[in-house]
Amino acid sequence: MKKLGYYLVYLMMLLMPFSVMAYSNKIIPGGENIGIEINSNGILVVGFYKVNGKYNKGVPDINMGDYITKVNNITVNTINDLVTAIDKEIKNDKVQLTILRDSQEIKVDFELKEVDGTYKTGLYVKDKLSGIGTVTYIDPETKIYGALGHEILESNTNRRIEVKDGLIYESYVTGINKSQDGVPGSKNAKINYDYELGTIDKNTDVGIYGTYIDDVENREALEIMDIDDVKLGKAYIYTVVNVSEVKQYEIEITKINKNSKIKNFTFEIVDEELIQKTGGIVQGMSGSPIIQDNKILGAVTHVIVDDVKTGYGVAIKTMLEEGERNE
Repeated sequence: MKKLGYYLVYLMMLLMPFSVMAYSNKIIPGGENIGIEINSNGILVVGFYKVNGKYNKGVPDINMGDYITKVNNITVNTINDLVTAIDKEIKNDKVQLTILRDSQEIKVDFELKEVDGTYKTGLYVKDKLSGIGTVTYIDPETKIYGALGHEILESNTNRRIEVKDGLIYESYVTGINKSQDGVPGSKNAKINYDYELGTIDKNTDVGIYGTYIDDVENREALEIMDIDDVKLGKAYIYTVVNVSEVKQYEIEITKINKNSKIKNFTFEIVDEELIQKTGGIVQGMSGSPIIQDNKILGAVTHVIVDDVKTGYGVAIKTMLEEGERNE
């Protein structure tokens, strides 16, 4: 009976689903500035304009933040796809649009308006988004990278961009708009679209992730720090404020919150050189890796607007687990 019980337990262990994260014990800290270009999964509605004095939203209404994925039965991913499909499919001034809203498909009977021989949708739409940010880490074994430490939102709708595909590029910081309390500043940067660094496979609430394709063979890898081992006090961020030079700057970890998913700790910039250059945390610094005791503990995510020398960080293990997760 004992032997049978052993085999039953063994069989159950074999049948039970489980997941094992494959990230390495040592990862390469980032800090480099990157250009970001994402092609959305569908065409994002970002606003409306009047046609013949009226807004045109369809029945049921189309909302800002909706994704147009089909015209009749034709899949569309770009604005050019949308225009071509409408020209082909329009009958009696109407088409049926398939809308993706909060992961649900909705069919919309949509009437276009003809103005001077041209059909007008009354919709402002986007099919891609570009910007800049900072790489947090690169796994030297899997080549998975993580960046930003937070999601990318479309500015008009404040909705997360659903990724069809995308790329990160080499980027150079050309100047800084300094932060002031109440008014966060930003990095100004030039993107080199001729030099691809990696793919963008997903956009999540703890960063963007993909495969890093540039050479990392001679870059030093550091150990991962668990959130339980993070200490109050001195740490460093790696970031770029001039062209492409990654430098380390001193910060102080001031508070630790192990129970939050994203805002795992609070920190303050104390490095006078960085304060002189940036005034504090600036847009484009998100994703800058944070190092303590020569281990990677996390990444910069958000600035505290009323006190721009202070900000929040996310634990590195949270990012690593998200990078490995299949969606």
